Amino acid sequence: MKRDYYEILGLSKGARPEDIKSAYRKLALKYHPDKNPGDKAAEEHFKEINEAYEMISDPQKRAQYDAYGHAGVGTAPPPQGGAGGFEGFGGFEGFSTDDIFGDILGNIFGGGAGTARARTRSARGQDIEYQLELSLLDAMKGTEVPLEIPRQETCPTCSGSGAKPGTSPRKCPECKGTGQVRYSQGFFSFGQTCPRCRGEGTVIDTSCPTCRGAGRVKSRHRVTVRIPPGVDNGTSLRISGAGDIAARGGSPGDLYVVIKLKSDPRFKRVEHDLHTELKISYSQAALGGEFNVPTLEGGVRLKVPQGTQPGTTLRVKEQGFPVLGRRIRGDLYVKVNVEVPRTLSEKQKSALKQFAQSMGETS
Repeated sequence: MKRDYYEILGLSKGARPEDIKSAYRKLALKYHPDKNPGDKAAEEHFKEINEAYEMISDPQKRAQYDAYGHAGVGTAPPPQGGAGGFEGFGGFEGFSTDDIFGDILGNIFGGGAGTARARTRSARGQDIEYQLELSLLDAMKGTEVPLEIPRQETCPTCSGSGAKPGTSPRKCPECKGTGQVRYSQGFFSFGQTCPRCRGEGTVIDTSCPTCRGAGRVKSRHRVTVRIPPGVDNGTSLRISGAGDIAARGGSPGDLYVVIKLKSDPRFKRVEHDLHTELKISYSQAALGGEFNVPTLEGGVRLKVPQGTQPGTTLRVKEQGFPVLGRRIRGDLYVKVNVEVPRTLSEKQKSALKQFAQSMGETS
C-alpha cells in the first residue's frame, strides 16, 4: 500500500503551498543521497518525498488526489534515478540550486554564475623557487647577488592580450562574457566553466604570432637579491612580484631564493657557532703557548694553556655567525688535537727517555 502523500511530507490536507514547499525542502536536504552515501533506505525515502511533492504541489493533481486518493491519480511508476541524476522528477521549477541544495551542490558544481571568470581575473602568476649557493663567508657577512631568473613575462608583441596586433579579444558568444554557462537537468540548475573561452569571458579570433595567444612568453628577468648576514642552509628569501607574470592582468607570483651553503673543509657550522680544529705537538700541549687559528675573515691568535689535554675545546668569542636580524654573533670553538710524531731521531729518543725517567715512568 502506498503511504499517504501528506503523511510522507509531514503535512495535513489543508497545508498551504508555501508549507508544502518548506516541508519538501527540509526533507529533501535531510534524505538527499549525497548526504547519505550508500544508504539505500534514505535513497528510497528521497524518491518517495519527490513523488509526494510532485503530486501535491500541482493544483490539478492535488485536487484529484484529495478527492480519490492514489486511485484518482493513476498508478504511474515512481520516478527512476538516484544520486546520479534523478531524471523524471517534475515540479521543481520554483527552486534554484542554491535554494534547495546550495550546501550540497555548491561544492559539486563550483558555486554561482561568474565564479570561473572571477577566479580567472584574480589568477596569480606562479611562484618561482631558485637555489642559490653561498660561501660560508658570504652567508656570515651578507651580500648582494645579481640573478637572471627564467620566468613568464608579458608578451611584448600583443601587450598580454594574446591577440594579433591590430585586433582585440571579443566577448565570448557562448557565455556572453561571464566565463560560465548554465545547464539544467531535471530540477538541477548549475554553472560550469565555459568550454569555449575556458572561463576567460573572451575569445581570440587571430592569435598573436609571438605568444600564440597565451599573452606571455618565456624570458629572463634580472633581479638583485640582498642576502642578510646570518642566513643558513634552507633559509628562504621572498622577493615579492619577481615570479611569473600572470595571464590576462592578474598579479605576478613571488620569487623564493633558497640558500644552500657551500662546504668548507676548515669549519663546521652548528646553528650560529663555528667549529674547527687545531693540531699541536705533545710538547706544545705540555708547555702551552699562542697559536694561529683560522677564522672565516682571516685568523686570530689563540692562547693554549700549559698542560692542555688532547680533545680539549677552547672558545673564541664572537667569531661565529650573526643571529639573523639581531646584533649578536655566535662563537668559534677550537678543538685541540695533539699529534704524536711517527718517527724520532736518536737524539729525540734519548731526550724523551730522560723526560720519562724524570716523570718516574718505566718501560
